[in-house]
Amino acid sequence: MSKAIRIHQHGGPEMMCWDEVDPGTPGPGQALIRHTAVGLNFIDVYHRTGLYKVPQLPCVLGMEAAGVVEALGADVTDLTVGDRVAYAAPPLGAYAERRLMPADRLVIIPEGVDDRQAAAMMLKGMTAQYLLRRTYRVQPGDAVLIHAAAGGVGLIACQWAKHLGATVIGTVGSAAKADLARGHGCDHPILYGSEDLVARVRQITGGRGVAVVYDSVGRDTFERSLDCLRPLGLLALFGQSSGPVPPVDLQVLSAKGSLFVTRPTLMTYTAQRADLLASATDLFEVVRSGAVRIEIQQSYALKDAAQAHRDLEDRKTTGSTVLLP
Repeated sequence: MSKAIRIHQHGGPEMMCWDEVDPGTPGPGQALIRHTAVGLNFIDVYHRTGLYKVPQLPCVLGMEAAGVVEALGADVTDLTVGDRVAYAAPPLGAYAERRLMPADRLVIIPEGVDDRQAAAMMLKGMTAQYLLRRTYRVQPGDAVLIHAAAGGVGLIACQWAKHLGATVIGTVGSAAKADLARGHGCDHPILYGSEDLVARVRQITGGRGVAVVYDSVGRDTFERSLDCLRPLGLLALFGQSSGPVPPVDLQVLSAKGSLFVTRPTLMTYTAQRADLLASATDLFEVVRSGAVRIEIQQSYALKDAAQAHRDLEDRKTTGSTVLLP
């Protein structure tokens, strides 16, 4: 038997239970993983509250972790027992000491990347990868706006965008978070609670606006994000920490400069194994080169995941957070 954080009904952090579960034995195409570190992400909150559907209740939360392969199904040929692996993919179940996982969703962690780093960066780092290299391929000289620049995706995306030669503008919620973002590649941190976002972006870009806005906040930032774009600019709405965006009149996009809006997900961008491996390889390369630093700002015992959720929702965390089995 093993221990895991499960919810039996949707609601607040108090719904998270430290339960005994049987991880089972691997069948065809599966691997049994002993977790060494688990990633904390805002999507976990969405699953806990019911904003995003879960397959069934009770449900073990979590989509990201690193660990060691303990057993393999008979037909798995590209992994061996003892491999260090990481993942950021369904099915849910990462908040566990041990779990079964589809082997084709696992990637081997290379030398030079430790397990805690891997657990802290797979979902957030591959999200940054598809946003910066595929959703809108950032070019030298581009001006980009990254909301929640001191958050987990934000700190990675700021560094990566700077490495690609962009002028990086980011929104933050405090002076301390502004300093943190600035130290991770954000050229122009903007305090969204006390500064006029659109006016500052126009000032920084000489009135032109940015090529792309990467927005994980949603309802509270959506309209201002559109107003920060240059003509033909792209808004990539990849999260909704403030709530879902209301229905949009598409004529607004025309009036504001023939703008583009997309609602991408990591799951779509890594659905094919070749895309998953390419994304992970790209991420590992920028981390190993030193262009992107993965810094774990907080850690909690896995059994204390409810407190981690409270701190995440209260905006008390910065950067990456891991849960330790």
